[in-house]
Amino acid sequence: MVSHFRASTPRQLDVEAQSRRDRRRNRAYRATSRAKKAHAPAPAQDPDAFADLRALDQWREANLAALTGGVSPESLALAATDWALHLAGAPGKRLELALRLLPGASRRPAGGAAGPGSDDPADHRFASPAWKQWPYRQWAQAFLDCESWWRHATVGVSGIQPHHEQVVSFAARQWLDMWSPSNLPWTNPEVVQRTLEQGGANLWRGGMALLRDLQRAMLQQPPAGSEAFAVGRDLAVTPGQVVMRNRLVELIQYAPTTATVHAEPILIVPAWIMKYYILDLSPHNSLIRWLVSKGHTVFCLSWRNVGAEDRDLSLDDYRRLGIMAALDAISAIVPKRRVHAVGYCLGGTLLAIAAAAMAQSGDERLATTTLLAAQTDFSEPGGMQIFIDPSQVHMIDSMMARRGHLTAEQMSGAFQILRSNDLIWSRGVRDYLMDEPAPMNDLMAWNADSTRMPFRMHSEYLHQLFLDNDLARGRFVVDARPVALQNIRVPIFVVGTEGDRVAPWQSVYKIHYLADADVTFALTNGGHNVGIVNEPGHPHRHYRLREQAATDECLGAQEWFETTEPVEGSWWVPWQHWLARHSRTGRVAAPAIGGPGYSPLAAAPGSYVLER
Repeated sequence: MVSHFRASTPRQLDVEAQSRRDRRRNRAYRATSRAKKAHAPAPAQDPDAFADLRALDQWREANLAALTGGVSPESLALAATDWALHLAGAPGKRLELALRLLPGASRRPAGGAAGPGSDDPADHRFASPAWKQWPYRQWAQAFLDCESWWRHATVGVSGIQPHHEQVVSFAARQWLDMWSPSNLPWTNPEVVQRTLEQGGANLWRGGMALLRDLQRAMLQQPPAGSEAFAVGRDLAVTPGQVVMRNRLVELIQYAPTTATVHAEPILIVPAWIMKYYILDLSPHNSLIRWLVSKGHTVFCLSWRNVGAEDRDLSLDDYRRLGIMAALDAISAIVPKRRVHAVGYCLGGTLLAIAAAAMAQSGDERLATTTLLAAQTDFSEPGGMQIFIDPSQVHMIDSMMARRGHLTAEQMSGAFQILRSNDLIWSRGVRDYLMDEPAPMNDLMAWNADSTRMPFRMHSEYLHQLFLDNDLARGRFVVDARPVALQNIRVPIFVVGTEGDRVAPWQSVYKIHYLADADVTFALTNGGHNVGIVNEPGHPHRHYRLREQAATDECLGAQEWFETTEPVEGSWWVPWQHWLARHSRTGRVAAPAIGGPGYSPLAAAPGSYVLER
């Protein structure tokens, strides 16, 4: 005791005394709190006593959604009111719009001998020489002037909430697109000419085709011509075996075609919003077949098409029963090998979550991570953000709660309306007015083979990722711990596509700001699907590519684009070279199909992909 006091300084004694006082104060606070709780009155009502009344609200939302096609009237009303009130309080903006109505005041291309001029160089509605003729040229030019005026009217209004501005601008554009003179048979010169040439037979045949397509849609049948592209016969024909199956996924191991293979296998995680065979279409454009031919052992998840009974499957269930279960199986089939993990779209987002959680827990089974058109930061999620706000998500939740899942038709409708000119109106003119239906191809057949998503998983996805951006903000919880993408240390290869409206490449690029790993980013032309299904030898393909070490200075997306030169060809080739470079073990004898506890169950493509 004496030695203790001799070693203690006056400063230490003061600290110890203060610590004792703090402990006494904390004990007194806890005792007071317990006393208050003991004498506190009981709650007047059980919080769950009104659950049935809240269910009434949900019932009302679900029934309203059936009438509105899933669009929230409250969301539209809030956006319109915000726009109208701020426009009413902006005399300068109103004066600008008034001046734009004067002849010659438009800053948009006025069009000349070449025909009507459009703001959008990708707008080909009036590109035909027939639109140069009177009066069609005048009609088209008047429509484009009106469209331009409304575009200026709905953007740049000071004070409006950005999301509301996007909603109002989008709604105005959809309404105007519907009344474009290119969509009406009597104001489209190409349709008029075809009708005169064929005596109206084109309209008759187009009308019959429209009735057939409507009937197929009502009966939930695939579109005409898709029967020529059967899964397992024409599509998804790369040889392989299902080596693992649980209630959510089948894991396919593909048969090798080379005597030796790269030691590290590849695991592909497709999005469950689509059938997996987007990456195994026809033999000439199958990414899986191409990887196998390059000496890679390839595994791929095939997600089950869930039903109402799966309503309680969570986003974490997809991680556990999908990615983690697949890694367990691969570790048994090819033991002591690290895995190149590849995630596409929503599968890539889930893979990023899984990789971050694995890094945090010390699981080192991943050799690299590849994200294909996959977002990890949802602060700027592209066109889909138009449909995502608290009011709209509440309606979607109510719809899913009633059915137990989100239907395939609702998802495909949302994607189509993002490109309504190309996917709805132009197609309607071509198919039903001109009687020139586009021939069915493998990608179109796959696109019609859509899937459902369970209530709980999709609700968590919309709330935690889209609305709250929890993953990028370090708040997404896995196994009771928030995961951080900064913990990922394995090399990352990321692919964005220039024309992607689902996952814009600038949003995909944000992985540079979130990960402390080496990142190789490739930007290819094409859209969300065509840009990924981008086989070598396909004409008119190019990409930009740059590697950034974890210690390098990070460039902004626009600066990256301007300083990275395009290269002709397919991004598949440099990616495969990147995979081979990060396959540290070299080449080994091709492994057998299956392994201990994972015997082959059925030939690829398995049974889950055939479920409708």
